Amino acid sequence: MKKIYAVLVLAGIANVAAAADIVGDAKAAPAKIEMCIGCHGIPGYKATFPEVFQVPMIGGQSAKYIENALQGYKKGERKHPSMKGIATSLSDQDIADIAAYYSQQTQKTAQK
Repeated sequence: MKKIYAVLVLAGIANVAAAADIVGDAKAAPAKIEMCIGCHGIPGYKATFPEVFQVPMIGGQSAKYIENALQGYKKGERKHPSMKGIATSLSDQDIADIAAYYSQQTQKTAQK
C-alpha cells in the first residue's frame, strides 16, 4: 500500500513539473491562430452568437491573461459556446504559444 501511495505522489509531482515546463513560443503560433483572427482580428467586430457583443481585440494583452482565459473556456469556467469549442481543441502548448504570440502584438499589428 505504501508503494502505491509513493507512486501516486511521484506521478502527481511529475505532472506538476511537466505543466511548469510549458513555455509559449510565439514563432510556433501563426499556424495556430487562424481560428482567432476571424473574430479577434477585425476592428469593431460584433459577434451574434449566443448574443450580440463586441469581440475584444487581444493583441498586446498579457500572455497570462490569455492563457487563463483559454484554460477557463476549456474547463467550462468561462461560458461562451464558440470559445469553449475552440479552447477544448487546443493543447496546453497551443494555448501557451497563442498567448505568447498575442502578448507580443499591438492591436495594430494583430489586425494585419
